[in-house]
Amino acid sequence: MTGKPSKPSSRKYKKDRTTEVKQTVLPLPKSERQRVELFAEISFKIRQSLQLKEILRTIVTEVQQVLQADRVLIYQVLADGTGTPISESVLPAYPAILGMEFPEEVFPTEYQQLYAKGRVRSVADVRDPSAEVADCLLEFVEQFGVKAKLIVPILHSLSVHPPRKSPPKNAIWGLLIAHQCDRPRKWAEFELELMQQLADQISIALAQGELWGQLEEVVAERTAELQAANSSLQQEIIDRKQVEIALRQSEEQLRLITNALPVLIAYVDDRECYQFNNQAYTDWLGKSLTAIHGSSMREVWGEDCYPRMQPHINNALAGNIVTYENEIQLHDGTTRSVSINYIPHIDNDDRISGFFALTSDISDRKAIERMKDEFISVVSHELRTPLTSLHSALKILVTGRLGVLTKDGQQFLEIADENTERLVRLVNSVLDLQRIESGAVTMEKQACTATELMIQAVDTMQAMAQQQEITLVNQPLDIQLWVDADYIVQALTNLISNAIKFSSPGGNVWLIVQRPEQPPTPPPNGRKSTKSKASKVSKSPSLPIEILFQVRDEGQGIPANKLETIFERFQQVDSSDSRKKGGTGLGLTICRKIIEQHGGKIWVDSTLGVGSTFSFTLPVIDN
Repeated sequence: MTGKPSKPSSRKYKKDRTTEVKQTVLPLPKSERQRVELFAEISFKIRQSLQLKEILRTIVTEVQQVLQADRVLIYQVLADGTGTPISESVLPAYPAILGMEFPEEVFPTEYQQLYAKGRVRSVADVRDPSAEVADCLLEFVEQFGVKAKLIVPILHSLSVHPPRKSPPKNAIWGLLIAHQCDRPRKWAEFELELMQQLADQISIALAQGELWGQLEEVVAERTAELQAANSSLQQEIIDRKQVEIALRQSEEQLRLITNALPVLIAYVDDRECYQFNNQAYTDWLGKSLTAIHGSSMREVWGEDCYPRMQPHINNALAGNIVTYENEIQLHDGTTRSVSINYIPHIDNDDRISGFFALTSDISDRKAIERMKDEFISVVSHELRTPLTSLHSALKILVTGRLGVLTKDGQQFLEIADENTERLVRLVNSVLDLQRIESGAVTMEKQACTATELMIQAVDTMQAMAQQQEITLVNQPLDIQLWVDADYIVQALTNLISNAIKFSSPGGNVWLIVQRPEQPPTPPPNGRKSTKSKASKVSKSPSLPIEILFQVRDEGQGIPANKLETIFERFQQVDSSDSRKKGGTGLGLTICRKIIEQHGGKIWVDSTLGVGSTFSFTLPVIDN
C-alpha cells in the first residue's frame, strides 16, 4: 500500500530545527579566541597602566606566544632615520637584537614615508622575488635568520591633549614586527588584524605616556615653583621674625634710654597722633602711655595748649625743623616753661611721615633769666639817676664855669667825663635790651618809607662821621615799609656807629637799600644769621615781601671765629679796642632783637683787611 509519507510530528520538527540552528553557531577557532582575549587583556593593561615599558614588554610576549612566532619586537624610529629595538620577545634558539642600533640604510626615507601612510608588510618568504625585498635589506635580515616577517607601523597619535609643545617631524613612531626564522610562513588574516589593532593600542599608550610626561613636567615645574615660593615665603617669614625681634629689642633699648631722661620724647605721625612716648609723659601729664598711644595731640594737650602748638606742628609736617618755647600745664596744676623741638621724619619716598618731638623743661632757666633781668633792671634804674647827675656835674666842670683847673686836672676831668658817658650808654643799652626781651616793648608799627628812615639815621650820625673823618654814602629807595620807625632808626644808627668806629679816617660807610627779585637768604658758612619770630602788630598789612638793608664799611674786618658770636651779649671783636672807641657790646644784640621783632633776619659778611657788610631784611607793604 502506497501512501503519502506522513508529516513529522510538531515536536520532532522543533527538535530537528534546534539541532540545525545549533549546528550553524560554530565556536570560534582557538587562534581567533586567543586574539580577542589578548586584545582585551592588552587594552585593559594599557588603560590601567602608564608604564610604557611594561606595556610594550607585555605586547611582545603575548603576541609571540599567540602567533607562535620565533621573534616579536618593537622597533623605534629615531629622528635622524636610524632606529633601535626597544622591546623584544625571542626564542632561545635565535639571537636577541634588543638594544642594537641600526643604520639609516636599514630603514630608508622612502620606507618611512610608506609606513607613515599606513603601509603593512606581510612577507611569507623574504627570498621570494615577489616580496620585493631589497638586496641590502635581505642581507641584513638573513644574519638574524629571518625567513618570514610581518611588519605593522606604529604611528604618533595626533589627538594628544594638551597640544604638543613640539609636534613630531614624522608621523611614524616605530614598527611592530614578527619574525619567523625556522621556515617561510604565510601570515593569516587574523594575525595581520591582531598586529594592526595592537599597533593602534601602542599608539594610544604612547599618547598616554606623552600626556603623562607632559603632565609630569607641568607638575614638576609647578612643584618647583611652589617649592621656590614656599622657600622664599619661609625665608621671608624668618627674616620678618628676625626684624621683629630686632625691632622689639631696639624699641626696648630705646624705651629704657628715653624713660631715663627727664624730657618728653615722642614720635608723632602725619595724622598728628602719638606713636611713641617715653615715661616722662606719664610723669608730667598723669596719663598712661597706653592711653596716649594713638591719641591725637589735640586730645592729649587740650584746647588751652594745642592752639599754640598747631602752627609749629604744621610747619614740621611741611618738612621744616622747628624750635619754639611754650607754657604747658601739668596734671598737678603747675605750669612749666618748655623748649620744644620738632624734627621731620622723611621716609624712603621723600614723604613726610611724621616728626620727632623733644620737649625740655626750661622753667629754672626762665626763672634765673627773670631774676637776672629784674636785677639788671633794678640796678640800671638805680644807677641811671646818680650817673646822670654825675655826668651833668662833670660836664659843668669841663666847661670851666666853676673855675679853671690845671692841665693835668683838666685831662683827668675829661677822662672821668668820657667814662661816665660810657656808663650812661651802657645802662641805657641794658635797659633797652631788658625791655625788648621781657616783652614790655610793643612795636608801634606804621607805614613809612625806607628813604625817611635812612635820612634820619644818616643825619643822626653825621656829626660822629665828620669827627672821625668818615664819609657817609646814602643810597635810599622809596619803598613803603610796615615798621616801628624809631626802633628801625635805632638799629640803623647802631650799625652805622659801629662802621664809623672801626673805619680808618678818610674811609667811606655806605647805607644801601634794595628790593631783590628773590628774598635774600643768609649765607650758610662764615656768617651769623637769626630766624625771625612773630611780631605783635596792631594791625595786619597786606602780605609782605622782603627788602634788604646793608651797612658796609672799609674797616679792619671781623675774624671768621667771631662771626658766629658777634650778635650775642657783650661779644666784641676786640674788647680793648672797643673800650677805646666806647663800645658796650650790646649794640648788635639790640639790633638783632629789633629786627626779629619786625619778622626779619640779620647777618654779617666780612673779610679781614677789606671790611664788613651788615645786612638785614624787613617786610615791605605790597601794593
